[in-house]
Amino acid sequence: MARRRMKTTKPKPERAILVSATPKRGRLLWNPQDSLDELAELARTAGAKVLDRVSQRVPKPTQEYVGKGKLQEIRRLCEELDVDTIICDDELTPTQQRNLESALAFDGGAEPARKVIDRTALILDVFASRARTREGRLQVELAQQEYLLPRLAGQWSHLDRLRGGSGGGAGGGIGTRGPGETQIETDRRLVRGSIQKLRKDLENVRRHRRLHRSKRASNGIPVVSLVGYTNAGKSTLLNRMTHAGVMAENLMFSTLDPVTRRIELPSGQPVLLTDTVGFIHKLPTSLIAAFRATLEEISESSMVLHVVDVTHRNAPEQVTVVESILEDMDMIGVPTVMALNKADLLPDSENGRMEYLDTVASGPNDAALISALTGDGIGDLLEMIESQLSLDNQFLADAYLAPANA
Repeated sequence: MARRRMKTTKPKPERAILVSATPKRGRLLWNPQDSLDELAELARTAGAKVLDRVSQRVPKPTQEYVGKGKLQEIRRLCEELDVDTIICDDELTPTQQRNLESALAFDGGAEPARKVIDRTALILDVFASRARTREGRLQVELAQQEYLLPRLAGQWSHLDRLRGGSGGGAGGGIGTRGPGETQIETDRRLVRGSIQKLRKDLENVRRHRRLHRSKRASNGIPVVSLVGYTNAGKSTLLNRMTHAGVMAENLMFSTLDPVTRRIELPSGQPVLLTDTVGFIHKLPTSLIAAFRATLEEISESSMVLHVVDVTHRNAPEQVTVVESILEDMDMIGVPTVMALNKADLLPDSENGRMEYLDTVASGPNDAALISALTGDGIGDLLEMIESQLSLDNQFLADAYLAPANA
């Protein structure tokens, strides 16, 4: 007797294509294909199956994100590959999103329509799946609500289709005058109320964090903040240095909520090591604002430990992204040590290793070549941290005593 196959309840992955539109003029920090590679990794992290990708250089932004001809190519791909999700490599305006959804809808107006999302929505989705603590969930929800607010009109596009029916004129058909706008305004009021409550809750979180920082400062223990591009190995390094047991996977944003652990430097001096959220190319400004309470941990730290995946082909660009975000946070001048991670994956030859190091660590920061996975170079890294903290403390002492000795 043949066995009956058990039906799986696991949902099928969304079938997606990636779309990129980059300006023809101006210097690009990021190669469009490399940016699409990163978008594909984000999509994989979110559980989507990427079937194809489309890119175009455009003279200026369009109302459909891409040109008319490229739009037809995308529609043909959607039909041939049975695509249900289109992911764009930039933050779309509400108008661009509505136009794309309309142009790429299934023939005959079948529901549900093909979904069009942008890089911001994808990052928010990944963050939402990673948030474990109440604080993390509050921060992600605030960013999601602020992203949703200007896009609410698109949620009621089905009423627009009704207005296009019989009757015409200003009314748009019996039974369709008013309810759409009324519902939109109701939704906007609800979302605004939710945003206000979330901001109030997060302000309480910030106040709580400030009390903790004040207590740590009174104990005189330096705080070293781990920063870096997502998937650079920050969590693995934290586990190596502190046995924290933080989840570390080969996925973007594998950890989201901040973790602080105590370590000892070679001299025995205690230091608090704090892991923070990873950064990424085109990180949404709404997300940075929502995570202000968490990112303040970095802004008030004694030193920054910048972790870099030295083997990544975009390592220099990733360093630039992280440094740009730190600059936006007024972190210029804070002592910094760079941990060039994943040395276990570098070529064995000395010349091969130096080629990688010269490409990435060409700035003024001290840099230690390490492997968070094997532990190689961790001793050198701890000595660099101690040296930087000692120099910083001496600088502060000299600055404090200078007026008295003048």
